[in-house]
Amino acid sequence: MKWSDAREIAQALFDAHPDVKPLEIRFTDLHRWVCELDDFEDDPDKSTESHLEAIQMAWLDEWED
Repeated sequence: MKWSDAREIAQALFDAHPDVKPLEIRFTDLHRWVCELDDFEDDPDKSTESHLEAIQMAWLDEWED
């Protein structure tokens, strides 16, 4: 997975942290959790606020379903 794979990352985060409310996580923690995913293969330094927002919103969609 790469930073642009917001939906795929969101699903992995939902599976890894099912009890976490996506809007209550700090971006610093979100960044770390994404980088810790087994299938994440992108450069941690290439993250942007837009990437993290997209991941957070996709995760929220997963969480609300």
